[in-house]
Amino acid sequence: MTLKRLLLILLTLGAILWYGGNLFNSWQKPQIQSSLELYQTNILLQAQEWHPENTAPENLQTAKTAFLGKQPLETAAKQYQQVRKSATTNLKKIKKQLAKQPTTSVDILESSNSKAQQLQQSEQQVQKLIAKLDLRLGVIQAAQKNTEAALQTWTKLTTASDAYPDFAETALVLSGIWSDPPRILPNAQQLIENNLTGWFRFTSLTQLYKLQQREEDLSNLLVKAEEVAESAVFKLGIVVTLPLLTGIIGIVLLIVLLIQRIVQGKNSLWAKNEDLPWSTPWDGETILQVFIFGFFCVGQFVIPLLLGVLPIASLVTNIQTQAFLILFSYLLVAFGTLTVLYVSIQNFLPLTSEWFRLRLQEKWFLWGFGGYCVALPIVVLVSLINQKLWQGQGGSNPLLQLALDSQDSVALFILFCTAGIAAPLFEEFLFRGFLLPSLTRYLPVWGAITISSFFFAVAHLSLSEIIPLMFLGMVLGFVYTRSRNLLAPMLLHSLWNSGTLMSLFILGSSGK
Repeated sequence: MTLKRLLLILLTLGAILWYGGNLFNSWQKPQIQSSLELYQTNILLQAQEWHPENTAPENLQTAKTAFLGKQPLETAAKQYQQVRKSATTNLKKIKKQLAKQPTTSVDILESSNSKAQQLQQSEQQVQKLIAKLDLRLGVIQAAQKNTEAALQTWTKLTTASDAYPDFAETALVLSGIWSDPPRILPNAQQLIENNLTGWFRFTSLTQLYKLQQREEDLSNLLVKAEEVAESAVFKLGIVVTLPLLTGIIGIVLLIVLLIQRIVQGKNSLWAKNEDLPWSTPWDGETILQVFIFGFFCVGQFVIPLLLGVLPIASLVTNIQTQAFLILFSYLLVAFGTLTVLYVSIQNFLPLTSEWFRLRLQEKWFLWGFGGYCVALPIVVLVSLINQKLWQGQGGSNPLLQLALDSQDSVALFILFCTAGIAAPLFEEFLFRGFLLPSLTRYLPVWGAITISSFFFAVAHLSLSEIIPLMFLGMVLGFVYTRSRNLLAPMLLHSLWNSGTLMSLFILGSSGK
């Protein structure tokens, strides 16, 4: 056994442990899906304040009711209660795990200090989330004229030992302005503006201004609320209607493909190239070498070490520089991995024309767009089922949360360059262009699609996202094996990431 092969074996075992550990740690982290549902609920609450003029057609009111539902407040209350229940369950699990941790400081330092710290951070995050949910849930209940329930919700928040002071003080303010007789604290408006956003701020300030008889401020607030409501209706149209239409197109395409497969058999689009493997000149050791020396070592150790030595972290002072650092790091990882890939296969060059095909003249656009339409309903359905299994835990890509929180156009453009351009080009070149065809040396095409999709999902380091990303990877693999043109999965991947970023940016804007 050569030294290189021994090193490769040891690093492979290390990579398995490293990825396994990171996936396990992600189990303690919350998913972004719950946040997305709440952000969408918040937009719905804003949109229900939209009141078309009396001269507007009657069908406009009908469309509003159909779009927002007959009881948007009840829907929002159920959504918040569901998320709160899930958060409470997760908090109990975290506290149980904390109770099992070593009790003395020496034991913690020696055994599981980092794990205990992660659990404590998770506990604080969940406690803050529950306090925030209670604060807003009370506003919804008050808007439903269920004042008694709202006061009880806020009272629990103010008496909870782990309540955040700002939220507790705001709960006191809200309890005061909805009590009978009302009580107005001196800093009521400031606390409401600091700790409530969107519809919740509007509803609370409306109640406050009415009590204070501030007619001019109330009039200005109502005008502003109407403007925001119209904008929210438009946002809902983008976030809900566009994916719905795309999903319907995807379902129709999928049905047509299945019918064509049954009727035409091997002559159908579904069966095109389905049993045609690539002619792979290298063996499994070369495949392993690319991913261990390149994707793993370069991506997880060399580049982070390089960035740690350089005085770059001190320059990250805002969301724009943070987004730029993410893009810069990703490009370095891509360059390092592709360099290892080139060095690993250079002895087999030149390759046949079937490898890494990028042909503009072919129908790659139809394959890419059609694949995106088909992927959307499949992955959404799988994600909904997956969400029920994980109960809001299992982690998410941190880039998603950054896009959700960012309302900076420059930062969003940089994030788009990362997720919408750099990631599709690099990841499709690596996972579909190299890994999938290489695996056909040992597996049938469908097996290569499945295994490459699994590694594609694991590489994102979020336990809860493995199944949805696997299904997305399988659609990407299907599109590539049928079209035999890397531009097709690159387009599909770009549309997926770009659509996700756009939705996150729109949803995030509802809370600003």
